[in-house]
Amino acid sequence: MRILVDTHSHTVASTHAYSTVIEYFQQAKIKGLEMFSITDHGPEMPDSPHPWHFGNRHVLPRIVDGVAMLRGIEANIMPPQGGLDIPAGLHRFLDFAIASFHEPVFAPSDKRTHTKAVIKTFETGQCQILGHPGNPNYPLDYGEVIRAAKDNNVLIEINNSSFNHSRKGSNVNCTKILELVDQLNWKVSFASDAHVAFDVGNSDSSVAIALQIGFPFERIVNRSAKSFLAFLAEHNKPVATELEYWLK
Repeated sequence: MRILVDTHSHTVASTHAYSTVIEYFQQAKIKGLEMFSITDHGPEMPDSPHPWHFGNRHVLPRIVDGVAMLRGIEANIMPPQGGLDIPAGLHRFLDFAIASFHEPVFAPSDKRTHTKAVIKTFETGQCQILGHPGNPNYPLDYGEVIRAAKDNNVLIEINNSSFNHSRKGSNVNCTKILELVDQLNWKVSFASDAHVAFDVGNSDSSVAIALQIGFPFERIVNRSAKSFLAFLAEHNKPVATELEYWLK
């Protein structure tokens, strides 16, 4: 079970991360990835880049040494009722958006509040992935969230760093989420959430759990560039057409 696309990583533009775009390209090549994604934090996070950062990424090459890069954002789910902190006019510069809870933006509350905010965010049509939903600080009704994700064609992220050094206590929740996604016939993305280029493409812990519970490989949408770009095409994202030639 090899995952060839990383859908979640951070550069020095988010100042608690430590690598440049070129360093990500280099490490992605070394690790045999087909594609990776730069998803720096949305503007409500204290150390987020200026919105111009997201709008100017067209100056970056799409492909370096055979590896492709997607231009995303990890946007913040906003209190109290949901929605994202993506400024008006910025969506056209984004290949996709991850929607995540972060403590400096949305103070942890209760399961009902979190669940309603997530579902409302899905219904805006502005996100394609729900980021690190296993965070124990934000309990969710996982069944409701997964059903809403399926209704709105939003992937559930299984975040590798949640098994290791981030969001302590997430591992049990992530396993439960993966089991429910399978039961409810939905899909996931496996992501590193790298904050340094050496971690790009690292989904080892997520893969280990998937193998342990017999999770179907075909439900992991970022298993290949072809499958992830096909998903983005379902959201009418221009990058899916832009990179058609590269897939051939």
